[in-house]
Amino acid sequence: MASSSSTNCWKHDVFLNFRGQDTRNTFTSHLHQALCNKGVHVYIDDELERGKEIAPALLQAIEQSRISIVVFSETYACSSYCLDELVKMLECKESKGQVVLPVFYNVDPSDVEAQNDSFGEPVLRAASCAAASTDKLLEWKEALTKAARLSGWHLDNGNEAKTIQSIVEKVLAILNRAFLHVADHPVGLDSHIQDLNCQLRLASNDVCMVGILGIGGIGKTTVAKAIYNEIANQFEGSSFLANVREMAKQNKVVELQQTLLSQILGDKNWSVGNIDFGISVIKDRLCSKKVLLVVDDVDNVDQLKRLAGEPDWFGAGSRIIITSRDEHVLVSHGVKFVHRVQELCRGDAFQLFSWHAFRNSQPKEEFMMHSSEAVTYAQGLPLALVVLGSFLYGRSVHEWESELDKLKQIPDEKIYEILKISYDGLEDGPQKAIFLDIACFFRGMDKDYVMKVFDACDFKPIIGVQVLIEKSLISIENNKLQMHDLVQAMGRKIVQQGSPNIPGRRSRLWFHEDIVHVLTENMGTDEIEAIMLDFHEPEEMHLSAKAFKKMKRLRILIIRNALLTVAPVYLSNELRWLEWPGCPLLSLPSTFHARKLVVLNMQRSFISHFEGFKVLNY
Repeated sequence: MASSSSTNCWKHDVFLNFRGQDTRNTFTSHLHQALCNKGVHVYIDDELERGKEIAPALLQAIEQSRISIVVFSETYACSSYCLDELVKMLECKESKGQVVLPVFYNVDPSDVEAQNDSFGEPVLRAASCAAASTDKLLEWKEALTKAARLSGWHLDNGNEAKTIQSIVEKVLAILNRAFLHVADHPVGLDSHIQDLNCQLRLASNDVCMVGILGIGGIGKTTVAKAIYNEIANQFEGSSFLANVREMAKQNKVVELQQTLLSQILGDKNWSVGNIDFGISVIKDRLCSKKVLLVVDDVDNVDQLKRLAGEPDWFGAGSRIIITSRDEHVLVSHGVKFVHRVQELCRGDAFQLFSWHAFRNSQPKEEFMMHSSEAVTYAQGLPLALVVLGSFLYGRSVHEWESELDKLKQIPDEKIYEILKISYDGLEDGPQKAIFLDIACFFRGMDKDYVMKVFDACDFKPIIGVQVLIEKSLISIENNKLQMHDLVQAMGRKIVQQGSPNIPGRRSRLWFHEDIVHVLTENMGTDEIEAIMLDFHEPEEMHLSAKAFKKMKRLRILIIRNALLTVAPVYLSNELRWLEWPGCPLLSLPSTFHARKLVVLNMQRSFISHFEGFKVLNY
C-alpha cells in the first residue's frame, strides 16, 4: 500500500518503534497483525540482539516510512536504540513531513513528557550504558518531551482491541489521504510552489491564510493542488474543498463542511445538519489540530465565513489556502498574503501546448509556424493552451489552418464559458456595462479619458473599474486600461450573442463592417447603446439620413475619420458622449434636445452655431 505518488517516495507505510521485552509478544504483535490485515506495509525490527549503535538500514527504514508509531512502555526509556529511533523519527517529521503517532501503553503521557518516575532514571541509565554524551542525553530528553505532546492514544489497562482498531483507522485515514491529480502535463509550477512556500512560512506556529488570485483558466486550482501535495504530510490533517463557488450556488455548504471534517478527522460519517451547527463543530474539533485546508474557487466572502471563518478555528501552525478570481473577497476576509498567478512565459506556454497537441514537449517541424500562432492566440493562458492543443491533436495542417482562422472571429466555447463566469459574477447595470464598453471600445486607451466617458454615462466608474481590477478582468498599465486578449474576446462575444445574425440589434457596435452596414442600410434599433467608428485613414461613407432615428437608447457616439456624404437628421436624446471631429452637420438636428449630453467634441466640424444650447457660466 506504500505510496509512490508523493513528493517523498515512501517505501513503507508504517515504522513500528517499541521496547521488545515490554510489548513485542503482546500489544505490538497484535497491532502489527491488525495493520497487516488491512494491507498496510509495516516495517518492524525483529532483531532481538543489536550492537551498540543503531544500524544504518534501520535509520533508512525510518526515513522511508510515511508514518511512525511509537509505543511508549514501562522500560522504553531504558533502551538507547528506542531513543535514537525516536530522535530520528522526529527529525523526519520536521524534514520530510512524516507523521508520528504515539501510543502510551501503561504509562502516563505526563511522565514521558517530563521524564518523571519510570521515565527519569531509565534515561540516565540508558545514557550511561551507551556512554552517551551530555548532548545525546539532552537530545533524548527533548525528543521524549516533543513526542509526548503529540496527539495519540493512552492505554492504561483499557480496551486494547478498541485502541488498536482506532489506531488502524487513523493510519488508513492518513494513507488514504490521496494525492491530488494536478495536471496531465504540469508545466511552469515550480516557481509558484517556491513563492507559496515562502508566503506560507511553514516553520511558523501562527495560523496563516494565503490567497491564490488570477483570472479564470490561469491555473489557480492547478497551483493549489501542487502546493497541497507538496506540504500536506506536514499537517495532522488536510482537506481540499473543490468548486466551492458552484457548491454554494447549489446550497451545498453543509456538504462542504461535512467533507472538511471527514477529510481531516478521517471519519466519513459526519452529519452537521445545518450551516451554523457546522461552524460550531469545525471550531470545536479543529481548534487544537494543525491542519492544511484549501478552499478552492471562492467568489463570496460568506463562503469563507462558513468554512474558515477565523484563524482561531484551527490549531497552531495551520495553513488555509484560498483560490479566487476576486481580490476583494480575499481582502474582506483578512487575507494578507496573496499569490497572483500570471500568464505562462512563452517557453512554458509552447511546452504545455506541445504536450497536448503532439504528446511531446516540442512541436513537429511542419507544425512549428502554426503552433506559434496558436500559442500567440492563447496569450499564456493555460486553459486555452490545453483546450486548443487537445483539439488540434492528430489533425492535418489544413485542419489546423481552418481552426486558427475560425478562432480569429469566434472564441472557443469551452474557454468562453469558463472566462464568462467572472462576467456573470458582476452586478447587473454599471459593472457589466463598464466591462463590455472596455472590451468593445476602450482596451488600451488612457484611463483618465475612459473614466470621463463612464462618468458622463453616470456609471460611478471609480468603484466600477476597481471591481473589474479586483476580479482580474482588467488591469491598469502605464495609466492605460488593459485586458487579456481572450477576456476581450469573451466580452465581445457576449455582445454578439445578443443578436448573432443582425448587428443592428446588438448593444454595441465596434466592427467597421457591421457599423457601415447598419448606418448605410438604416438597420439601427433601440437596442444599440454605443457606437465607435474609428477609421485609421479618412474614408468616405454613404450613410442614410435617418441612420440614427431608431437608436433611441444611444448614449455613446464616437466617429473618427469618416467622411460622410449625407448628414444625419436625427440623434438620440439619450446621448451622453458625442465625439465627432469633422462632423458634416451644419447644425445639430432640431429634434436633438441634448438634455443628458455631458461631452460634445466636434472639432473641425462645419457647425457654426448650436441652437438651443445654453452656455453655463460658473
